[in-house]
Amino acid sequence: MSKGLRIIFMGTPEFAQGVLQQILESNHQVLAVVTAPDRPAGRGQKIKKSAVKAYSELQDIEVLQPVKFKEDGFIEKLKSYEADLFVVVAFRMLPQAVWSLPQKGTINLHASLLPNYRGAAPINWAIINGESYTGVTTFFINENIDTGDIIQNKKVNISENMNVGELHDVLLDVGSKLVVTTLDAIESAPIVPQKQAAINEKSHKHAPKIFKEDCKIDWSLNSAEVHNKIRGLSPYPGSWCTLSNQTKGTKVKFKLFSSKITNQVCKERKIALKSDAEGILFPCHDRYLCIDELQMEGKRRMTFKEFLAGNTIEEFELILE
Repeated sequence: MSKGLRIIFMGTPEFAQGVLQQILESNHQVLAVVTAPDRPAGRGQKIKKSAVKAYSELQDIEVLQPVKFKEDGFIEKLKSYEADLFVVVAFRMLPQAVWSLPQKGTINLHASLLPNYRGAAPINWAIINGESYTGVTTFFINENIDTGDIIQNKKVNISENMNVGELHDVLLDVGSKLVVTTLDAIESAPIVPQKQAAINEKSHKHAPKIFKEDCKIDWSLNSAEVHNKIRGLSPYPGSWCTLSNQTKGTKVKFKLFSSKITNQVCKERKIALKSDAEGILFPCHDRYLCIDELQMEGKRRMTFKEFLAGNTIEEFELILE
């Protein structure tokens, strides 16, 4: 068996933690991890460790948490490990002074088939845009975000009702294994990476960070487009819309988590909701969309049956803005 590569791992969320776990189960050696500083989170603003830090501490791996990469001693600390390679997953952009340190370079795992869906939210945007497949890519980091030379990639199919949480888990499994395969390849022989294909800015698909306003549903769109948006934001951060409560004369925000396209045609622009045995029916441009999981502002997430047990659907209408 080979000795394995000496690695420093950099990452923060659960996706990165899953990749780290797969590396630790291989013959490669993780010398230390670099992750985000602890931050306040949640309603109570309690200080929370990143998923990578919490897992690394359980594995007795040294954890580095620089606020700035240029802070005193950090670069020298990285040099002291004499790592063969840095592995970066779901982390912030690195300066050249960091990614150029190891002899064999710095690699990144990205949750798309590059060059498409460069950016912070590739899993979400692949579903929102109605893609039938996506994938994962390992590549060498350079001075620009997600533009480095490709080492390996793997295609993953997206089913028509798969949500972003489900796709995340599939890509994590496939991506974790791809990282180890990439490490094995780098260790065993000189790698000849491929330049990323030239992109056409008009047709190129981007994956920018998602903000609250990006999650708002436009009911003038076709049911397929709204369905893709709901599943592309479920379970987090969640798509939303505003309904009018006709009885109380109030406006209420709702998050929608699970939907199905129906065969019920909307012959004219409607704002009234209705329900059937499958869920609550929201009118889109072409058809009704059936919602079976939702969350009213200030309430817990619930099934449509739980919601209808305490509310009358005739009370609510869409607010078209």
